[in-house]
Amino acid sequence: MYLPQEILSPPASTLPPEPVQSDEVQREESLPSQLARQAQRGMTLVEILVVLAIIGLIMGGVAVVAGGAFSGAQADTARNEVNRVAGLADMYTVKKKGKCPKDMKALKTAGIIKKESKDPWGNGYKIVCEDGALKGVTSSGKDGEWDSEDDINSWDEAKPDEDEDEDKDN
Repeated sequence: MYLPQEILSPPASTLPPEPVQSDEVQREESLPSQLARQAQRGMTLVEILVVLAIIGLIMGGVAVVAGGAFSGAQADTARNEVNRVAGLADMYTVKKKGKCPKDMKALKTAGIIKKESKDPWGNGYKIVCEDGALKGVTSSGKDGEWDSEDDINSWDEAKPDEDEDEDKDN
């Protein structure tokens, strides 16, 4: 059987063109290798130090703000606790028919409290009696010294911040 040559091999015009690599294709192929090289390189020491410096600045700012809020919360807690202990001392006075408690141990001995509490700075509360009558309860404050400016007393009517606000209004 005889087959003409045209049937056995198709004409050149019908063959698909051979792929030609352009500059774009070459760039696309080299891009992954460039990314791989950059990923292997990692971060330089300077970049790491810059990141650490930024984190340090942020942490310092947070510490300043949080420290002020914590200090104010300690004073508020002490003020609330001083008023609570003053109420317990009043209970003692009623229970003991007008006798003023000498200290927190007297409240514990009388069964009014189970445990002697301390202020937020770790100091004990002081029960103050004048002429045999209960005046109130005081905390020595942040400095731990009695009869200083930062003492927190149950007989004080307003917070120090409120006194300053009243002075500004006048």
